[in-house]
Amino acid sequence: MNGLLNFIRRLGAMAVEGVWRIGFAARFFMLLLRHSGQSLTRIHLTVREIYFSGVLSLLIIVVSGLFVGMVLGLQGYETLQRYGSGDALGVLVSLSLTRELGPVVAGLLFASRAGLAVTAEIGLMKTTEQLDAMDMMAVNPIARVVAPRFWGGVISMPLLAALFSAMGVFGGWLIGVVFIGVDDGAFWSQMQAAVDFRFDIMNGVIKSFVFGATVALIAVFEGYDCTPTAEGLSRAITRTVVTSALAILALDFVLTSLMFRGQS
Repeated sequence: MNGLLNFIRRLGAMAVEGVWRIGFAARFFMLLLRHSGQSLTRIHLTVREIYFSGVLSLLIIVVSGLFVGMVLGLQGYETLQRYGSGDALGVLVSLSLTRELGPVVAGLLFASRAGLAVTAEIGLMKTTEQLDAMDMMAVNPIARVVAPRFWGGVISMPLLAALFSAMGVFGGWLIGVVFIGVDDGAFWSQMQAAVDFRFDIMNGVIKSFVFGATVALIAVFEGYDCTPTAEGLSRAITRTVVTSALAILALDFVLTSLMFRGQS
């Protein structure tokens, strides 16, 4: 009996803590939007964070996109060739990347590289009491530290996802046309005819924007809310990666369902 009561007590405590964190995150997001105007007036802060989150993530995005496209080209050709549709390889590669793989894989890579770094940076500033020092000097830490990193992630993510998809298409072309021997004209012409700007490309852009905002918000919140100890910082970094990955996959399902319903 006592074991059951302890289990219920722990379960209730976890539920209360979860509700509290959701409420605190919502309040934090409202404060972030409220003070974003101050950070955007100092555009150099946001540009620096775009460089930190976007430009420094280019290498992993480009290399990963290239190899994902090459694997898609290799596996896709083997499947299409069974049905005599090898020339449709460009359609398979482009639709797979623009609709799903581009935004999702780029979002996961963005979370594991830029999101982790942002959480570690803000968490370390909190651990070393730099945020408290800013507050004592009448410098709002949300406007000065948090908001530029959030908007840097929001702006960077769609650009990285587009670059990932472009490199993936190039990788598919490299495998399909150069190495396997698919007709070059058929590869590009069928791709151009099948990919719709509104329902394919723009839907991918919307997904990447939502993923970027989600990952950036999780990263800055976990860093700002972390316990100011080495163990607390480690837990915050872990929560950023895990929560961002789960949020991207869940939002991808929701957005895909809404987008397919809009097309029907």
